[in-house]
Amino acid sequence: MARRYDSRTTIFSPEGRLYQIEYAMEAISHAGTVIGVLATDGVVLAAEKKVTGKLLDLSSSKEGGYGGSGEKIFLLNANVIGGVAGLTADANSLVNYARTAAQRHLLSYNEDIPVELLAQRLCDLKQGYTQFGGLRPFGVSLLYAGYDPHYQFQLYHSDPSGNYSGWKATCIGANIGTAQSLLKQEYKDDITVKEAISLVLKTMSKTMDSPTLGSEKLEFAVLMLDPKTKQPRAKIYKPAEIDALLLAEGLMKKDEDTEMKGV
Repeated sequence: MARRYDSRTTIFSPEGRLYQIEYAMEAISHAGTVIGVLATDGVVLAAEKKVTGKLLDLSSSKEGGYGGSGEKIFLLNANVIGGVAGLTADANSLVNYARTAAQRHLLSYNEDIPVELLAQRLCDLKQGYTQFGGLRPFGVSLLYAGYDPHYQFQLYHSDPSGNYSGWKATCIGANIGTAQSLLKQEYKDDITVKEAISLVLKTMSKTMDSPTLGSEKLEFAVLMLDPKTKQPRAKIYKPAEIDALLLAEGLMKKDEDTEMKGV
């Protein structure tokens, strides 16, 4: 029965379902996990990178960059960072749209765009792709971690349907059941950034499909207030910094090849 209604994004099934949106969400459920945790003094994001092969040249992303490595975590504006799960090409398109919307707001009002407003802008675009013929939904979900003077630190999640919601801690991508369960048990309302970093890394170590945990398969970012200027400052960690963080948390796992060489 579903096959009669899943060829168009604009056709409802008799049960009131839009199958193409459900298929887009299914694609996201196979992507690398992204976890976000809201703390009292910042927001923490971590993402699992899917390394497709040993011969893949990762030299361009080893140093990282101000805007991220270009795969899972991106700087959307000076006060907002985003984590994506799903089709990377779709994510790139939405990231560019978000950056343009943020700069347009800055030009018009001479202030950084509020976090929820940026989420609304992207969701308006994504909702349009579920309503008009000849289009398909974006196969990507986003986590928005940001700060504005109105509501301080915030964490939002949006999906292909155009819905968005605010969260204290959440995750998108693969193995979200396990991650959500761990976050529910460990999260506290008065959690600090330092504690949130430990929680995120601990959760990521238990949800990642890979047997190893290292910078080649992990992206990490933190948004905090600069102690001097009191303005939001995003830090997207470089691979060496991620390895140091994992080592400090006692979560650095050795690769099997390295272990064999040491025998």
